[in-house]
Amino acid sequence: MGVSGCGKTSVAEGLAMALGAAFIEGDSLHPAANVEKMSHGIPLTDEDRGPWLDAIGQVLAQALGKGASVVVSCSALKRAYRDRLRQAAGGALAFVFLKGSRELLVSRMAARQGHFMPASLLDSQLATLEDPSGEPGVVTVDIDASVEEVVAAALQGLASRG
Repeated sequence: MGVSGCGKTSVAEGLAMALGAAFIEGDSLHPAANVEKMSHGIPLTDEDRGPWLDAIGQVLAQALGKGASVVVSCSALKRAYRDRLRQAAGGALAFVFLKGSRELLVSRMAARQGHFMPASLLDSQLATLEDPSGEPGVVTVDIDASVEEVVAAALQGLASRG
């Protein structure tokens, strides 16, 4: 979890591979109206995010109901969003918070091609972000490293939390 440009997809794919879990790109679960708003530089509201969070919660609940493991990339910027996902997952949920400086995030967003999220929305995401460090089940990882190093740090943090 984290703001746009932090590497959610790349890290989640690496975690899923290392853990033998399914990977779900959270952005693929956004309603079309959300993608349209973001692609035009309009920040999402809590009301916009509700159906998206519910869709992610359903994916988590279905996977856990089958005894499967799943890694989902999702911004989960506010504690209320994370709590909503925790509730949907019945509490069996860990978050890896990908944390980085604004400068690093801007440079990464500027370098990517074909993504619907413009760099202009980064500041609104940073303003919305409620840092989850210290919340139960949260591992915080600094993203100023290679994807492989970030994945390794996330795996180590997840293993050490029990």
